[in-house]
Amino acid sequence: MDKKLSRLRRAVASRRKIAQLRVHRLSVHRTNLHIYANIISPEGDKVLVTASTLEPEVRQELANDKKFGGNVAAAAIVGKRIAEKAKAEGIESVAFDRAGFRYHGRVKALAEAAREAGLKF
Repeated sequence: MDKKLSRLRRAVASRRKIAQLRVHRLSVHRTNLHIYANIISPEGDKVLVTASTLEPEVRQELANDKKFGGNVAAAAIVGKRIAEKAKAEGIESVAFDRAGFRYHGRVKALAEAAREAGLKF
């Protein structure tokens, strides 16, 4: 079993529970260079809000600070942006889906920044 399959296997239980709860899901995906956050509808068929380190505004902010997309500071920026976009769409609370990644480092920074910006988990 390779790393990706192991991570997806770990994600299955939490995704099943979130599907039972029928709530919006904040899904996080990270790579070595970037971090992505999506808010997915309770039915699981639509991505309602998205934010990532690939967005021009985020890239500009990171370039000003001489930072890259694969660090905790970038994850905090993405967490803040996803919370702001969710509020604009009228989404107040979500279930956090870490997608099999450990709740540590960049994933934790994104979640805490989203909470601080007003999103409820």
